[in-house]
Amino acid sequence: MVGKKSGKALLREEGLERTDNNMDLTTWPQVTMINQKNYYTEYLKRDDQILPLRLQQEERRNRMATNAKDRDRVLAQARPNDLPPTEAEMDIDDDVGAEDGGGALTGQDALGSKVIVIHPGSQNLRIGLASDALPKTVPMVIARKWRACEAEEGSGEPTPKRLKLDDGSTLEPEKMFGDDFARQYATMCADLKVHMRNNKRRVLPNSKELVVNYNRRTIPESIPEHNDPLRIEWTEIPTDSSAAPEFFTGKEALRIPDHSNPRYKLFWPLQRGWYNERDYDSKTLLCKDISVIIEEAIKDQLNLRRKKDWAQYGCVFVIPDLYERQYVTEILEMLLRDFGFGRVCFIQESLAATFGAGYTSACVVDIGAQKTSICCVEEGMCVDSSRVNLKFGGADVTETFIRMMLFDHFPYAEINLKRRYDFLLAEELKSKFCTMNEADISVQLFDFHLRASGQDTRKYGFKTYDEVLLAPQGYFQPSIFDNSEKLIGRRSLVDRSHDLYDGSPNDPISSAQSAVLDIINPPAATSNSVVASGNTVSTPARQLPNPFNRLNDLDNTPRSSVVGSPAPEGDGTPAPPQDGTINIMASAPGSSVIEDVLPVLALDAAILTSVVHGARSDERRTRDFLGGIMVIGGGSQIPGFYTFLEQRLKELRPSYAKDIMIGTPPRELDPQGVVWKGGSVFGKLRGTNDSWIGRMEYDRLGARLLAYKCMWAW
Repeated sequence: MVGKKSGKALLREEGLERTDNNMDLTTWPQVTMINQKNYYTEYLKRDDQILPLRLQQEERRNRMATNAKDRDRVLAQARPNDLPPTEAEMDIDDDVGAEDGGGALTGQDALGSKVIVIHPGSQNLRIGLASDALPKTVPMVIARKWRACEAEEGSGEPTPKRLKLDDGSTLEPEKMFGDDFARQYATMCADLKVHMRNNKRRVLPNSKELVVNYNRRTIPESIPEHNDPLRIEWTEIPTDSSAAPEFFTGKEALRIPDHSNPRYKLFWPLQRGWYNERDYDSKTLLCKDISVIIEEAIKDQLNLRRKKDWAQYGCVFVIPDLYERQYVTEILEMLLRDFGFGRVCFIQESLAATFGAGYTSACVVDIGAQKTSICCVEEGMCVDSSRVNLKFGGADVTETFIRMMLFDHFPYAEINLKRRYDFLLAEELKSKFCTMNEADISVQLFDFHLRASGQDTRKYGFKTYDEVLLAPQGYFQPSIFDNSEKLIGRRSLVDRSHDLYDGSPNDPISSAQSAVLDIINPPAATSNSVVASGNTVSTPARQLPNPFNRLNDLDNTPRSSVVGSPAPEGDGTPAPPQDGTINIMASAPGSSVIEDVLPVLALDAAILTSVVHGARSDERRTRDFLGGIMVIGGGSQIPGFYTFLEQRLKELRPSYAKDIMIGTPPRELDPQGVVWKGGSVFGKLRGTNDSWIGRMEYDRLGARLLAYKCMWAW
């Protein structure tokens, strides 16, 4: 009897037996489970794992290898009878300029000749090579074909605005700007008269009447164009409208006749340090105009006509201290993708100003055409908590000066700042006649020439008294400025930048700027107490919106303010609460508060606010900042302005009167070009500048590079 076969034997006979051939079931790598008690990773913990830092290390190694080869070549080429080169000759630092390295270089070999420095502003664009001594200044404006010029839009409403009766007739000059302006103007005149009498200065009782009576009866004198030696060359427009260019930029745009055929309208893409969203219908056109203005300036002013050559150049771009992240990312995209620069880096305005002036620590006050920025700089870094941005400048002084002159029966009563020739005339009158020296205040006779396209030159004579001082005094009493339209159109095209994770706005905001907004729009008293985690957290309401009293009140730990308890060295990253409680006053104002409140505060108050938050109750730093206030910008170019500002600060802080000092840029630098000069110095640093962004790394990482490349907390 045959025994029963096992299952394995049957499978073997049928060829179905499983055999082990030492092969894995799959080629997919099998990841073992992580030991939850002890696990470790090195992901993104070393510099060589981060592309921007790895490229910087490779560049340093390549530079060291190149220097070693050059040193060996110099030693090999030395003749036997010659003295060997000294170590000083071979080890020349990379950051030493051409004048310090043994000989002046010229042309393409000059240090910085391949770096373009761009500093855009609300009114002017300053551009040039880093090797240039001074920048080229171009108006930041573009004129495009339009259905009507800017003076004809809005039913021809002039600037400054005049009140009219119901039948359309104009009011008397004393009433055309409203009761509020008349009241403030009369108060300022009375205060100035009292101040001059206290200083033993002679004040005539009927000075205003003399000015008004003379201006009222003045008749202009007509001068034929062929007898005017200073006649203006206007931009010629072809008679055929189809052959006319689509746009003009710079000075050519300002010299287009208002009633040209076809019509051209002026567009200023940057206003008050922001995007000009009021005059544009799309963000694309707004960014395109900025690109066109800069591109034409590079071609015309720097004579770089071929765009394919721009890849050999680097670009240093100056941005505001309190910038908008979307603005910076758009500019970076434009410079690398549209213009094709080889590399790009950014620098903040206040830091660039200290680079240009050669200061290590200072409180920089930059008064521009339409904005004023204040920031404390210490040891080559901007103090984040001290940044302040105010929305007034030299253009507001110009408009207020014209309003005051019209109030006193200015003979040229039809002046309209929307007209191009009137705008240039008003800027000329302000720069010539405005002063802040009380010794120059008296009834004075002046004249000016009005030159308009297609008209004979007209010569006007007029008298002034205190208008020349009260208009720039608006820096310290900004309510006299017309601030009614500065927020119109804000955020209609470009939204705020938001965090990808929690959706909160992440544009930079400083504690000093928050304090300024708090003074302008004090928080409600009912919002000073909140219950959280079962505890009641109370914050006493601010009785007086005066930041100067806090200098002596601050202790070693900063009190809870609009930004709360800041980090040790900056307020870029908020510190978490220690006790689990939440104080609503310890966070920056919400986006709605920031967008609805216009930051306009007296200049002396804003400077002291910036110093208080920048020094952080440190007595030594406070005295250093107050003793190193550097005022720059075109808006400060008024005779006697520095002395007046210094006196105001000493009156507000008498305990620091010996320390307060207002300085100007050294070496007789033009205050309007100090920021650009600092950008050129920054662009020449080769061995210590790690802020350059190349096209290859930008293509891979995009705007994320700014977190590694910026000198500040992005």
